[in-house]
Amino acid sequence: MKVDPDLVHRLFYPQVPLVMAARSGKRVSAMPVVSYLSTSGTPPLVGVACKPESFTCKLALKARAFSLSVLDRKHLAEMSRLATLSGAEVKDKLAAAGLAHSAGTDARVPVLDEAVATLECRLLSAPKSGDHLILIGSVAAAYASEAFSGFWDYQKYSPILYTGWKGGFSLYEGPRRKT
Repeated sequence: MKVDPDLVHRLFYPQVPLVMAARSGKRVSAMPVVSYLSTSGTPPLVGVACKPESFTCKLALKARAFSLSVLDRKHLAEMSRLATLSGAEVKDKLAAAGLAHSAGTDARVPVLDEAVATLECRLLSAPKSGDHLILIGSVAAAYASEAFSGFWDYQKYSPILYTGWKGGFSLYEGPRRKT
């Protein structure tokens, strides 16, 4: 079956969504992102694709910094709320979605208190790629819970898997832990 060019990106799903967050002044915004990659090991650089009109992207550009966080499936509802709220309409989108956060240790970025992993990034560049910008960030700090020790332990961490748009934001919770 031939795939419509407008649907090519869906061939990459499911994908673990990350929460990209940024702060500028008293405004905090965040959004789920699935188009991300490690662009360099030495130095550690990451790239995130986002639409330039998104409020979170605008804040990251203004602040010249952003964070990327991994959430466990117990935060599925909060991840879904992030996808439906507009950062332009609330002062603190993370709080409005039910996610507590604090200041990063190395970059002035919001860090999710319940994240199982976090990257604090300083924005290096934002080249345009089609209808998106690729935010290239230098990793200033990275930390994770005990569920990560070089590789993820899926007995301690259950990922949220983004399955794509179909009548709204859809997340697959991933495998259930044995109790």
